[in-house]
Amino acid sequence: MDIKKGDTVIVISGKDRGKKGKVLQINKADNRVIVEGVNMVTKHQKPTQKVQQGGIIHQEAPVHVSNVMYYDSKVKKGTRIKHQILDNGKKVRVSVKSGETLD
Repeated sequence: MDIKKGDTVIVISGKDRGKKGKVLQINKADNRVIVEGVNMVTKHQKPTQKVQQGGIIHQEAPVHVSNVMYYDSKVKKGTRIKHQILDNGKKVRVSVKSGETLD
């Protein structure tokens, strides 16, 4: 998976197409990511010991990783990510459009 936690991504398909956000969590087993402010769902929360006040809670739901693309702030567009091995043997992620290293 080319996307990592903390990356800024843009949604390329689905109901939130065009929205940008920061990756909060990654689930590698299901190939899904949770993006801040994207794919908001309504959850009815019952009061418990942990959550004293119940009610309707809005939270982010997972989005499949194929529906998001890394957002390159240099070119202000979504870009693909390629992997490159440096001279010292370190593997880094590189933006295809700008050629800038991400790691």
